[in-house]
Amino acid sequence: MAGHSHAANVAARKNSVDAKRGKLFSKLCRAIYVAARTGGADPAMNLRLRYAIDKAKAFSCPKDNIERSIKKATGELGAETYEEVIYEGYGPGGVAVLCEILTDNRNRTAGEVRRAFDICGGNLGSTGCVSYLFDYKGVFLIEATKIEEDRLMEISLESGADDLKRDGDYFVVTCDPKAFDDVQKAFEGHGIPTESAETSYIPQTTVDLDVDNGRRMLKLRDLLDDNDDVQNIYSNENIPEEAMAS
Repeated sequence: MAGHSHAANVAARKNSVDAKRGKLFSKLCRAIYVAARTGGADPAMNLRLRYAIDKAKAFSCPKDNIERSIKKATGELGAETYEEVIYEGYGPGGVAVLCEILTDNRNRTAGEVRRAFDICGGNLGSTGCVSYLFDYKGVFLIEATKIEEDRLMEISLESGADDLKRDGDYFVVTCDPKAFDDVQKAFEGHGIPTESAETSYIPQTTVDLDVDNGRRMLKLRDLLDDNDDVQNIYSNENIPEEAMAS
């Protein structure tokens, strides 16, 4: 299992929906709220809101939850205030970790995230300590059985994508975030279904972990994922199968 495998990350999130459904919906709705609050409530005019809604729908978030989050953002149901923060740190074995945060209390969240790192043998770092090890990209995940690779490559490059790679049962298409909407519209126009479509931090290099550090890294991810304020976790580890199975 690799922290940088987008297909593995998406599959893991979907497999954990039943176990953590309430927390997941809370995070998805919080992202919708912030997107609507900062860019307006019309997804046709607010690309970030459209992405957030599409992601929520992909995880079967109830329509009422989505609409309620937008109404809160517009003040119809009372306002909330969230701050967007990125925390950076080092996990077990020197793994680089980025956490995207939405919080109404930055001091509380920083303390909770720091404790998670400490428990697992890592440490929370300063701004910029590991972000240079990642590239910010638009990422599309497409089932390999849905389209021929050559055809997908042609459509992807014509619409402004940077690259296409095979990752297990999926094709992974990456692009500059500024080209995200053009690529997504091209896929929609050609009837190409996407398993996921989002912006993500892609590691430039990876760190191979031994079994013990692999287990610690899995625990760190679990602790961070259990925190309602942590929206997304990006890391650059390769975890041995033995650590995954134990």
